[in-house]
Amino acid sequence: MTATNLPLAARADQLVGSVIDSSTSLLQQQTHDIVRFAMGSPADDAVPSQILAGITETALAPDAADAYGYAATEGDPPLREALLATLKGTSDETTEDRLTITAGGMQGLDLACKLFVDPGDLVVVEGPTYTNGSATALSYGAELAEVPVDDDGMVVDALPAIAERAGRTPKAIYTVPTFQNPSGSTMSLERRHQLLELARTWGAVVIDDDPYGMLRFEGDDLPTLREVGEGDPLVFSVRTFSKIIAPGLRVGWVDTAPELQSLLINAKQAMDTCTNLPAQRLVSGFLEGGHLEKHLATQREQYRKRKHAMQDALQEHLGDIARWTDPEGGFFLWVTLSNGVDTQELFETALAEGVAYIPGPAFSPEGHFSDALRLCFATTDAERTREGVRRLRRAIERQGESEERAGRRARPSNSDKVAR
Repeated sequence: MTATNLPLAARADQLVGSVIDSSTSLLQQQTHDIVRFAMGSPADDAVPSQILAGITETALAPDAADAYGYAATEGDPPLREALLATLKGTSDETTEDRLTITAGGMQGLDLACKLFVDPGDLVVVEGPTYTNGSATALSYGAELAEVPVDDDGMVVDALPAIAERAGRTPKAIYTVPTFQNPSGSTMSLERRHQLLELARTWGAVVIDDDPYGMLRFEGDDLPTLREVGEGDPLVFSVRTFSKIIAPGLRVGWVDTAPELQSLLINAKQAMDTCTNLPAQRLVSGFLEGGHLEKHLATQREQYRKRKHAMQDALQEHLGDIARWTDPEGGFFLWVTLSNGVDTQELFETALAEGVAYIPGPAFSPEGHFSDALRLCFATTDAERTREGVRRLRRAIERQGESEERAGRRARPSNSDKVAR
């Protein structure tokens, strides 16, 4: 019996998966050396493994049998207390009745869509957008509409026209407002206020996905949508420790209106009962030990250097055929080619040359941005980055020659709406 013969739910057709996550399995199958610009993950040397190992000796010691049991669905009390103390005085300062611990940021997005998105609801996403975020909305039957992104983040002025074309206002607006994935752009303060004003007019939920906000290494801080909204119930804020401590811990949190917490607990209990308790204990030990501030300072400086190293390499090897963004934090550069090479078709050639990235169309439910690609600068040092970009140029030349031999015409650019 094949899958098509099984009595699948209607939503199964909307389970599109993640090109980004699938790249991990693909890369593990390769036997040759590959410079890995694909996954948006901290470098191995950025994970505070020694500190976490030390915390393990006490938090997960043989006599700490309770660390291996079930936790409260809303989160282990020591982690909740440590997180509230860590956030005090920041733009994400919150209160106990607004805080729910999740299994990474992805569970936060799933909970948001589970609570607010019905089949057929219009959900606006950025174009380009984080693949997993749009896929989550699709899995709940949403109809997606893309709003462009420029140097100042989501082009909020474009939202009314999108609603007019759709014939209805969106139920939810999904945004990565700070060091956006994949463009690296940051929504301006003016647009943050403008977005919330429009959301209030429409009664639309703003799904505020901000995993990179603590990783600013240049420029001035902006208040989060959580702060700008001043506790507005329409702002559903999703956060994670994946980018700032370690992705394998799968620990994050959501900040929502207090009246939502009982619903969140009910929804989460139907998913996993509770977030992995040993991992929660590791994170709480890390926060209680005062390690986060020093760790973040080190990583910000490292990521700043790595961003500039990638930009220098791009200028050296792709300066004549590409342009790219200049983020003030986060992990990513968005690169747009001007020579007509399709980045999705380029991928296999690049992989053969020993470099991996994520093609632009992966970040667009409508399949735009075939002339663009996302590079993660966080995972590689300067020398390795330079080699990877050199391999990318070689792959582009090979692909261009192949397409020329095939007599194919260059495709027009479709990334004019993306931050430069």
